[in-house]
Amino acid sequence: MALRLDDRFPRYKLGFWPSPIHKLERLSAELGVEIWAKRDDVSSGLAFGGNKIRKLEFLAADAVAKGCDTLVSIGNIQSNHTRQVAAVAAVLGMRCRLVQETWTKWDDPAYDKVGNILLSRIMGAETLLEGEGYSTSVKETWERALEQVRRDGGTPYAIPAGASDHPLGGLGYAGFADEVADQEADLGVFFDTVITATCTGSTQAGMVVGFGAQDRQRRVIGIDTAADAAMTRRAVTKIAHATAELIGLGTASLDQQILIDPRFAGPDYGLPDEPTLDAIRLAARLEGMLTDPVYEGKSMAGLIHMARSGELEPGARVLYVHLGGAPALNAYHNAF
Repeated sequence: MALRLDDRFPRYKLGFWPSPIHKLERLSAELGVEIWAKRDDVSSGLAFGGNKIRKLEFLAADAVAKGCDTLVSIGNIQSNHTRQVAAVAAVLGMRCRLVQETWTKWDDPAYDKVGNILLSRIMGAETLLEGEGYSTSVKETWERALEQVRRDGGTPYAIPAGASDHPLGGLGYAGFADEVADQEADLGVFFDTVITATCTGSTQAGMVVGFGAQDRQRRVIGIDTAADAAMTRRAVTKIAHATAELIGLGTASLDQQILIDPRFAGPDYGLPDEPTLDAIRLAARLEGMLTDPVYEGKSMAGLIHMARSGELEPGARVLYVHLGGAPALNAYHNAF
């Protein structure tokens, strides 16, 4: 069943859709598994894009409809999400206040000066460096930022970390499933396995809902990047149920479809290990495709391991969903 969410929910177009799908020929030959990439990293012209643009299209329409004048969000110092929120605020002509917490202990004096946070500042966002510790819970630092906008006479629009735990947060990647199915029909292929990074939850949750509504079933494997698979599972489960209910779908089988692999998260959120760095190098040197140490390098490491270990059967056709994140590479220069 196609969801066709554009007919049901207001959306402010910010991306170049559909994002391209292409076969990774050299990586496929290296790993012995047919691997294709869905390139949400190049699906928008807004500050190097990324997966949050799909989600923010629905939130942006809601913010405009409610007469808000300031987008307020939260993330790590090197958050891809907050960079994309800053870009959306610029396009909407709104102010932007970003709480940039320390979720990663990365030993580099340039860490809070380059990469994503630099781009957010160039786009005019106010960046507040306070708070620490990754969590999907509502943070006091974010609540204070929202209240400050109100005290200053503004009308804030609250965007949680990753645009995830929001009533509309799962719609972007539920609709993504329709897009993939249309491209499969055009290409004459079917992807039996989809591999994605997962963290704040709405990317994987939306996919689970969207793909689960289709007649032909497939695995959606979320590679945990939070280094807390239980917290990730709670987030994905909560958002998947909320999204299915919003769209008008049943939720009985959702929990069984939520597959989260905890093995490739590295030592902590935002900290790469050697398999992550090796995966980044392999994808770059074989395909010219850049992945990052926080998310995509870890999901690529998971894909590589599963192919080499035989967990992905020879002849399997795998869709690797590239969610973006390359702007963070500069902040991790000393890892290479």
